[in-house]
Amino acid sequence: MLGSVLNQVLLHQSIIGEECKIAFDMIGDSPDVIIGCAGGGSNLGGLIAPFMRDKLHSRANPQIIAVEPASCPSFTRGKYAYDFCDTGKITPLAKMYTLGSGFMPAANHAGGLRFHGMSPILSQLYHDGYMDAVAVEQIKVFDAAVLFSRVESILPAPESAHAICEAIEEAKRCKQTGEEKTILFGLTGTGYFDMKAYETYLSGAMTDYLPTDEELQAGFDTLPAVDEPPCREEEKTA
Repeated sequence: MLGSVLNQVLLHQSIIGEECKIAFDMIGDSPDVIIGCAGGGSNLGGLIAPFMRDKLHSRANPQIIAVEPASCPSFTRGKYAYDFCDTGKITPLAKMYTLGSGFMPAANHAGGLRFHGMSPILSQLYHDGYMDAVAVEQIKVFDAAVLFSRVESILPAPESAHAICEAIEEAKRCKQTGEEKTILFGLTGTGYFDMKAYETYLSGAMTDYLPTDEELQAGFDTLPAVDEPPCREEEKTA
């Protein structure tokens, strides 16, 4: 249950990004935009790790976009705070973008991007401005998934379809502006274990749900009270 958040899981999944980077090196290219779905973070973190390394060392400057469900918007509407990594509140605290361990996403949310918080590594990178984040509604996600399956003959998992959705939007923006960009996105699983979700979408029964500010506040109210140490800048001026 904690596999997507803990840093050691994110680090070993960096093999995904390393293989992508080798493939790009073989064709003499590099991505201008890197897009990954974001639930707990290991999927996205594994994809962007080697490219982020180059970005941090000023060897390249790709735009990196995390795509999360609008019904569970940890990055885009969450708080950067210490929180438990599990709903049972037995794990050590980690500083991350979180909706609170007591937050429960809407029952109509399909797919696996339901975790209340984000990896501490990714949270720090996002907080420091090295990556962007967008939240998308699930009907739009499944629109993209079905389009992708018709074009590529691959049925993507709903989680991966979040990245596909934003990749399509980025390609549309390039078409409008006339820019040429190399877009890398993570297709991390097939949707054969999520046929019920596709059935709900194709039957027209799928709905979107955006949590209200009051619902988010109920999750924030579960955050533990933590006295954070001052940052280094504050220590120097104290």
